[in-house]
Amino acid sequence: MAKIGVKPAFFVGLMSGTSLDGIDAAVVKIVDQDVELVAFTTCMLEDKLKEPILRLNHPGFDEIDAMGVLDRELGFAFANAALQVIEKAGLEPSQVTAIGSHGQTIRHRPQGIDNSLPFTLQIGDAATIAEKTGITVVSDFRKRDIAACGQGAPLVPFVHQRVFAQEDKNIAVLNIGGIANITYLGADGVVLGFDTGPGNMVMDALMQIMTDARFCYDEGGELAASGHVYQPLLDDLLQHPFFKKAPPRSTGREDFGEDVVHQIMAVDISDADKMATACELTAQGIVDVLQYLPEPPEIWLLCGGGAFNHHLKQRLADLLTPAQVQTTSDVGLPVEAVEAVAFAVLAERTLAGEVNTLSAVTGALHDVSGGQIILGKNAKVVANS
Repeated sequence: MAKIGVKPAFFVGLMSGTSLDGIDAAVVKIVDQDVELVAFTTCMLEDKLKEPILRLNHPGFDEIDAMGVLDRELGFAFANAALQVIEKAGLEPSQVTAIGSHGQTIRHRPQGIDNSLPFTLQIGDAATIAEKTGITVVSDFRKRDIAACGQGAPLVPFVHQRVFAQEDKNIAVLNIGGIANITYLGADGVVLGFDTGPGNMVMDALMQIMTDARFCYDEGGELAASGHVYQPLLDDLLQHPFFKKAPPRSTGREDFGEDVVHQIMAVDISDADKMATACELTAQGIVDVLQYLPEPPEIWLLCGGGAFNHHLKQRLADLLTPAQVQTTSDVGLPVEAVEAVAFAVLAERTLAGEVNTLSAVTGALHDVSGGQIILGKNAKVVANS
């Protein structure tokens, strides 16, 4: 319950994930420990931005110039998303304390490369966002944890604990974006979190290839539901080294990108069977993490785009029984808004100088306050808030 007399503050959260399905933008009102979603929207990423993002996910020629231009272009796109959701909330930019922007990941190397230093890289120029909106921006949330020898991911368990934890139940919050990640919220206060493997990434890529880019995803999981799992292929896919790693662990397109998609496409089975097998890969990766949890969760709360995949949701319900499989929408926070809300909350903690990244989740040497601050025209408001 909010403290009487505590002034509410408004924050914007921006998130664009590995699925590249758009920029999620949320306006959040924070009063003391209470977090309330005020408005949410998704701004589609233009095709002219998607192609260079995908290209930069792989080493190539002239990357620095390409990245520099895309960094600025995404900065404008994120700024526009922020302004749209602020207008939708019925607010003026001057009423917003800060924007928390995750940015767009183009590299995530928590293990480094050939014994080099680990790093993570998100673009979407925060200075451009601050200049266009006039609002202070917090960005680059992952790097501080990497510097403390963590994985830099996942970040959202800190917020999941604040929003979804229950004193009498073990809860799992399962975000199924391009990559799927789990947050375990123990009734005893224990918080764990890590990536489970591919979420929608492989299925989305298959759908684009199968339909010559007419469709970007398997709506409702209908194609997967019409097929059958091809067990020899699934067995091969589950041999991926990532599934053998114990937490803390995180992954991305580097592990489950083109190579895995080509592996599936090379098998002579129907498109429906390929999609069913890819969907089962996601489901099995999720179920496999039960071995790393202190107790089986009694409730699973799904969020992210994968929560709309009815076939995947049913497979999880079958595999996780007797646990209840629900969505975050069922408990008051729309599935598509959870991550954007999270980055608004993380930004609020950064400005307060408080911890917002949990070492128990990322494997860092200690908890950190992640995020770099670019002051906007409202800097005096932030300083006095």
